[in-house]
Amino acid sequence: MLQELTIDNLAIIDHLALEFDDHMTVLTGETGAGKSIIIDAVSLLAGGRGSQEFIRKGEEKLSLQGQFEIPKLPGYVAQLDELGISHDDGVLIISREIHRSGRNTIRVNGTLVNAATLKQLGSGLVDIQGQNEHQLLLRPEAHLGMLDQFANAKVQPLLASYQEQYQEYRRLEAAVNQKKANEQQWAQRLDMLRYQVKEIGDADLRADEEDELIAERERLEHFQQIATTLQQVVGVLNDDEAAPVLDQVATIMNAAQEIAPFDAEYDDLAQSLSDAYYSLQDVANQAGHQLDSLEFDEERLATINARLATITDLEHKYGESLADVLAYYDQIKEELTDMEAAADSGSDLEERLNAVQANLLNQGNALSQVRQTAARKLAKQVHTQLKELYMDKAVFEVNFAKTKKPVFSATGIDQVEFYIQTNPGEAMGPLARIASGGELSRVMLALKTIFAQGEGVTSIIFDEVDTGVSGRVAQAIADKIRLIAEGSQVLCITHLPQVAAVAQHHLLIQKRVHDQRTTTSVTPLSTNQRVEELARMLAGDTITKLAREHASELLTMAKQKAQA
Repeated sequence: MLQELTIDNLAIIDHLALEFDDHMTVLTGETGAGKSIIIDAVSLLAGGRGSQEFIRKGEEKLSLQGQFEIPKLPGYVAQLDELGISHDDGVLIISREIHRSGRNTIRVNGTLVNAATLKQLGSGLVDIQGQNEHQLLLRPEAHLGMLDQFANAKVQPLLASYQEQYQEYRRLEAAVNQKKANEQQWAQRLDMLRYQVKEIGDADLRADEEDELIAERERLEHFQQIATTLQQVVGVLNDDEAAPVLDQVATIMNAAQEIAPFDAEYDDLAQSLSDAYYSLQDVANQAGHQLDSLEFDEERLATINARLATITDLEHKYGESLADVLAYYDQIKEELTDMEAAADSGSDLEERLNAVQANLLNQGNALSQVRQTAARKLAKQVHTQLKELYMDKAVFEVNFAKTKKPVFSATGIDQVEFYIQTNPGEAMGPLARIASGGELSRVMLALKTIFAQGEGVTSIIFDEVDTGVSGRVAQAIADKIRLIAEGSQVLCITHLPQVAAVAQHHLLIQKRVHDQRTTTSVTPLSTNQRVEELARMLAGDTITKLAREHASELLTMAKQKAQA
């Protein structure tokens, strides 16, 4: 749920600070007043594409900040933990700045993130349904994703298993195609892989070996400096002929202990000297042991340098670091295994591909059956919703394309498209070709009503999705949006008084000119003010008594429906 929003220097908005409540909030106002700019601000905070064109004229940057309640989506908190984003108070504070210089700064609870990460997080915070969202219904390739969204709990496990097998299928298919395409190239690749695997394998590398060797080489190359320093430590503390430091410290320690009984401060002094004496004694012993064990091995140094030269040579060839070389080694070993198997028996690789393909087909069929069952259920629910939106004669179905031979893709073997018959006697056909703009609005709202309960998204924004409808259809759409708002926070931009009337909260967006600059203001409306605004939406500039009575009646009817 979006709780707070602050906007600075976005388009015609110089500064706005808004608080939002749960359930349904409607935003109304004249065209061009800035309603969609507020939605643009939320979109930018949810990972929408930013541009310098958004920055208010004459300003160097725009700044946005929003506070969101963390959604109760599976894996969302784990995702925050993985990104190192704190979330102890259950909210996300997202800030974003876009500068004319092109710099784009994004923070989530104080942690810097990039635009891709923000988009990933934002998809669970806000679902923006605008007029452009109807374009999804015009794109048949998006319909399968909608069906999978509807049946997510049953589809996702099967789809994940299928996709894992699909990756193996693609790998083997590429290997077979590569071998068939160019046998000579295949043989050259095989020889090269054998050489590289042998070269890296013979080196018998260990992941942490390079750092250990460098440290050992440092000790051997600086042997003389280390030995001299240790001798100095031992000499000064113990062996100085004139007066070893430890003897001097022992003398003053004993003297201090004799005066310790006379004052607490003298006792502290004696204790400090005693601690220092025994610490220095430990240092002298430690330095002495290290000096005794110190040994210069010229052959070992030569061995280390040779070994490091080997590692460096491999890094130049196969990666920037030892870890990269080892990762590459694992990769080419697997490829070599597949290619050697194919070289020994050309048919073996194809047999493996056929076996994987058969398994993939079984998984694809199982996934398809689940989808077809879900499709019938979805169609039934869409019919119910469309009936309430005064499309009771419409017939909706999810069409599965029939092919002679299954076509494998990352999403399965299904090609899905939404079909509709808007009137009896007409042919059933693709939704994108048959439905009008108003019908698309109602189909999208029907789907959103069905999906909203299971999505878990905390905020749903409807940006003029009621365009192209009026009368009783407008009222039906209003009732649908109000129903969605019972389980989710809904922000709705509308020009329809029927939709505005069912909201629990009403914000009026107005545009004013001050000092030859255009600014946008937002006013939360009281009940009486809502009557005036609804009357304006009904009657236009000239508000009559009848318009006010109609507006008041709309609010009363909406309240009665909500209570019922």
